[in-house]
Amino acid sequence: MDFSAINWLAVLVCVVAAMVIGSLWYNPKTFFPTWWKAIDKPGEPGMNGGKGMAATWGLTILAALVQAIFMSLFVTAMGSMNAAGPSLVSGMTAGFLLWLGFVAPSSLTNKLFSGQMKAWFIEVGAHLVTFVVMGAILGAWR
Repeated sequence: MDFSAINWLAVLVCVVAAMVIGSLWYNPKTFFPTWWKAIDKPGEPGMNGGKGMAATWGLTILAALVQAIFMSLFVTAMGSMNAAGPSLVSGMTAGFLLWLGFVAPSSLTNKLFSGQMKAWFIEVGAHLVTFVVMGAILGAWR
């Protein structure tokens, strides 16, 4: 693994993009109310009194950072198989393959056992968009 090949500014943009995508995806006017019910949360959507939100957001940002760093390594590796190197398309492909091979199946297993398939469709859709956008940013920004 060559961490010197990472474009750290592109990684930070990926983290911001992940936060924006998540905010739009889980907005009260989009999928949040349906997702809230699908995960069997009691009460009105978002009614947790803000407990633990600093830790939740901090860990969410950390997770996006880790994803962007390792996706950068994967995009670079995939791009090295092509004479032209990483590109927008190879980055998007890398994001899709990571989503298809790791994110979708592992989250599916969790939701199958919890009986929350409706939630899985919402969550996996958000991850698909996020991973493809991150891959596009990392592949195009060289």
